[in-house]
Amino acid sequence: MAIQGLVIINTGHGKGKSTAAFGQAVRAAGQGLKVCIIQFIKGKTTTGEAKAITTAFPDQIELHLAGTGFTWQQDKETVRKAALAGWQLAREKIVSDGYDLIVLDELTYLITYSLVPEEEILALFQARPKRLHLVITGRDASPGLIAYADLVTEMCAIKHPYQKGIKGQKGIEY
Repeated sequence: MAIQGLVIINTGHGKGKSTAAFGQAVRAAGQGLKVCIIQFIKGKTTTGEAKAITTAFPDQIELHLAGTGFTWQQDKETVRKAALAGWQLAREKIVSDGYDLIVLDELTYLITYSLVPEEEILALFQARPKRLHLVITGRDASPGLIAYADLVTEMCAIKHPYQKGIKGQKGIEY
């Protein structure tokens, strides 16, 4: 029986989108699947999940930090160049047919910030190997992405420690 690759989206304004995607990557690696993760926004800071994955699954999970950090703290040209380089890397990985699952962490922002047209992204997804699973994360997933996906989960913020002035903590936010 042929495997049908799924498109999975974790979106919304609540916490946990990337965490869920990394969990999916670990689950896939645990089943012997080859995984690639491309993070579009996060910069070169080494997160807990990056340390864990590269230590536990060095031969099964490939991790690429294609972003430059928080986009609102940088000039737009720096963000644009990094995003387009990350998108080119994603294109290469998707068409290579060398992976079972690819996580495109914070890809939604490429559409939100008009860095890559939604139509271009959807055309690549349609041309991907049929067995390839894609996991996409980020706030405000576009209507086209949502319509194309097989599974969409919205993380809804009900309560967050930031509201009490508690800053991000090691092992919880990064």
